[in-house]
Amino acid sequence: MPHYSSIRERASVSALCNIYETEELKKNKAFRYFTAASDSRVLVVDPEAGVHDGNWRDNRHSDGKSVEFITATAGDYIWIEPTSRREFDVAIGARVVSAEGRRIQVKDDDDNELWLTPERRIKAMHPTSVQGVEDMISLGDLHEAGILRNLLIRYNENLIYTYTGSILVAVNPYQILPIYTVEQIKLYRGKKIGELPPHIFAIGDSCYNNMKRFRQDQCIVISGESGAGKTESTKLILQYLAAISGKHSWIEQQILEANPILEAFGNAKTIRNDNSSRFGKYVDIHFSKEGVIEGARIEQYLLEKSRLVSQGSDERNYHIFYCMLAGMTREERQKLELSDASNYSYLTGGGSITCDGRDDAREFADIRSAMKVLMFSDSEVWEILKLLASILHMGNIKFRGKVVDNLDATEVPDMTSLIRVAKFLGLDSRNLKEALTLKTIFAQGETVVSTLSHRHAMDVRDAFVKGIYGRLFIWIVTKVNAAIYKPHSQTRTSIGILDIFGFENFKINSFEQFCINYANENLQQFFVQHIFKLEQEEYNAENINWQHIEFVDNQDTLDMIAIKQLNIMALIDEESKFPKGTDHTMLLKLHKQQGWNKQYLKPKSDLNHSFGINHFAGVVFYDTRGFLEKNRDTFSADLLQLIHNTSNKFLQHLFIDDISMGSETRKRAPTLSAQFKKSLDALMKTLSNCQPFFIRCIKPNEYKKPMLFDRELCCRQLRYSGMMETIRIRRAGYPIRHTFREFVERYRFLIHGCPPAHRVDCFAATTKICREVLGKSDYQLGHTKVFLKDAHDLFLEQERDRVLTRKITILQRCVRGWYYRRRYKKMRESVIIIQKNWRAWAQKRRYKNMRVGYMRLQALIRSRVVSHRFRHLRGHVVALQARCRGFLVRREVAHRMWAATRIQAQVRGLIARRQYRRLKKRVEAARLKEEEEQALRKQMNKKKAKEIAEIQYRERMVQMEQEEVLRTQKERELLEKKRQLVHDVERRRDEPVDDSQLVEQMFDFLPDSASETQVPPTAFKVSHVFSSRL
Repeated sequence: MPHYSSIRERASVSALCNIYETEELKKNKAFRYFTAASDSRVLVVDPEAGVHDGNWRDNRHSDGKSVEFITATAGDYIWIEPTSRREFDVAIGARVVSAEGRRIQVKDDDDNELWLTPERRIKAMHPTSVQGVEDMISLGDLHEAGILRNLLIRYNENLIYTYTGSILVAVNPYQILPIYTVEQIKLYRGKKIGELPPHIFAIGDSCYNNMKRFRQDQCIVISGESGAGKTESTKLILQYLAAISGKHSWIEQQILEANPILEAFGNAKTIRNDNSSRFGKYVDIHFSKEGVIEGARIEQYLLEKSRLVSQGSDERNYHIFYCMLAGMTREERQKLELSDASNYSYLTGGGSITCDGRDDAREFADIRSAMKVLMFSDSEVWEILKLLASILHMGNIKFRGKVVDNLDATEVPDMTSLIRVAKFLGLDSRNLKEALTLKTIFAQGETVVSTLSHRHAMDVRDAFVKGIYGRLFIWIVTKVNAAIYKPHSQTRTSIGILDIFGFENFKINSFEQFCINYANENLQQFFVQHIFKLEQEEYNAENINWQHIEFVDNQDTLDMIAIKQLNIMALIDEESKFPKGTDHTMLLKLHKQQGWNKQYLKPKSDLNHSFGINHFAGVVFYDTRGFLEKNRDTFSADLLQLIHNTSNKFLQHLFIDDISMGSETRKRAPTLSAQFKKSLDALMKTLSNCQPFFIRCIKPNEYKKPMLFDRELCCRQLRYSGMMETIRIRRAGYPIRHTFREFVERYRFLIHGCPPAHRVDCFAATTKICREVLGKSDYQLGHTKVFLKDAHDLFLEQERDRVLTRKITILQRCVRGWYYRRRYKKMRESVIIIQKNWRAWAQKRRYKNMRVGYMRLQALIRSRVVSHRFRHLRGHVVALQARCRGFLVRREVAHRMWAATRIQAQVRGLIARRQYRRLKKRVEAARLKEEEEQALRKQMNKKKAKEIAEIQYRERMVQMEQEEVLRTQKERELLEKKRQLVHDVERRRDEPVDDSQLVEQMFDFLPDSASETQVPPTAFKVSHVFSSRL
């Protein structure tokens, strides 16, 4: 720890201050003085310097002048006032290196070496800010610079988690850290917040234990900007809860496997985050009374469907498309007629088809494996792939504008992609083309068909794609819930984990960003309501003496957006219901109704299509172009009719609700903003019924690089999240409170002689417990509750565990003594009974052994008699077998001799007949040659006739040779079959003969011990048996 100014040094400075105040301040209203001492110490006299709550202010004396003296020594740490006027540039920490005259050399937290002159304002750094603290409530420098430096120090040491009381601040490391192992899970299990270094597992364990302890539903609200690490934090919480629930069941595996599926279909690469959640989700995990996971339910909010048809620069579409193309087999790609991702316009809009650190092929294998775990059938998976392929082919449909009867029309020059889409969606290609390029209007009983312009045709196509994917995503969430949700039980409690899109502010912000930021405003208000408003209201109601904390309340912004009359959402909905309503008329209404509101920012130019809102995280301007179209979320009636008649039952099922509604009902359907507001209100109601835990995720830089800490970016996030006010209220307030009855019931063991709560004055008992255990520390007693600090709660729990452990040990000792004494008495009685029974059993066993011996002797004698009879009979059988085998062998030899003679005769006859046929044919051929030669001589000269006759003779001979060869081959095949048959007979003859079966067949007619008389068989079977062996 570096050396800081001692009390004596501070006293010397104070005395020096008095001298300067009496003499020099009369001459100069403000001055600054440095002096270098021989021990390299610098005295800084700064009448204007001072750091208080993040602002550099004057420390005024009674005459209006300010003086502050700082003694800086080489190795000391100081705060340096920022020189820029930027909003989020705060003081930076630095270490004094050396001093020369009126200057000091320092090295700041960004590793920059500076020489400070007397004109720079500095302030001594508190010791807690030098090495950093695990809980920022204990910071001595309670200002933004102190908070920021504390996070920076810990971040550089890969300590990404920091407490603010029970609130966890998590800085995204952008790298994998070895702090989420099974050993870490075991380490944090059953530990209270503060016992071990800050960790997300500690929040999960505290939430789980509070649920079991108070039998109350819990929730974990994870907030932060896009790219701050909310999704990863959600997965870590889920993994921890699954690990500690005690029973590693199939339902736990299903809950964990739901995440990769939802990420694939709902996450995408953005410029700020390679795995950005483009939808919000609330995972409600249900636990039994024993704390075992019984099931879960997932709610999804506002999928960003516009990403399907357009992406920003260096961004991608949803992960599933790239994973599908990289992970499918060649046969599957051929069936779906798919190729590389670079060939699809929907996947190349952002100019990026790869994502560093992601293996799309491996991810696709994980997705298919997770789908099997969650009971997706193979047919359902294939139908999903068909729809995804249809979307990709749909994006490749090109339109070309033309003019028909002076009206803008559209045609499809290349039908290849359209035919593929129609094939996979079960539609007629001609009807699909008409639905994309024409519009049917039903008015007063008549049907009017009009052409669509090139732009409108593309809008219809994109709306079709967004409609299919949006409903597919809802179906997937429903399918997942069907696998993991179990019916509600009365004893069930739950832990909800909210992972919702972070606050967004891009160059161009549209309707999606408006809804996303509205959701973040609600979460911020929930945080403010829980941390500040309810806290202070309860302090006032209980008459607690404390210092009021000023905080930034975003209620005015929420009132303007969605609560008060003529709010922004109401005006957007109203304009969306007018058929002739446009984005421009909507903007004019917003300017008229909200222009007076200080949270609403109207652009200076009337040509500007945007409006601004002063959000809790800064001002955001929204481009209103496309607002009404996205809010209406309309779908072409022609395409809906087409889907109604499709042969694809899966696609028809996705649109079953739309098909069942009439056209007028669809027109009155709630808008997208109304649906989102309703679901968000339900979510906030659910959260308000739970005991919340908060995790604030911080994004350290915009480049997604590890070990890079952007001070101004982090300062902005900390300021807008209200972290400074949170630390103050956590330090000044009492976050732990119990009713007197609960307090006495839980902690009465800590003092001697305290009866149960129903038999004592709870207020007096609480006062006594606090006085004897906590002493004079900072706690307060209200009208009905006792209010404690986090440290008090930790200390009381540790003391309770210690006392209960000691008393339980005594109780166990007494119970064990009583148990073993009773066990000894029973054992002694049992030994006596065992001895008595053993003696009786030994005599019985001796008698049984003797009886068995006699029986064995009898059996031995009988066996010898039977053995003698068997040997005598077996000798006769062997002699008979020898005679039979001799007879069979002699007969076989005679048979073989006869067979050989027959074969030789047949072969000689065959050869002779073959030679005879060949000679006969040659003679016949020679005769025909002479006849033909004589016939030809009459027609031509002798030489020519002889040549022709010779040619015909050779041809005839060749033909005869071929016929002979074919005949020879057939005879060889026949001989081979006969040879194989003979071989099989020989093989069967060589097999051993079952003598027992033979004897049984030969002597089966003889009587045995069971029967004195038996009818002999109808025939003697020995010869039959031997012949079958041959």
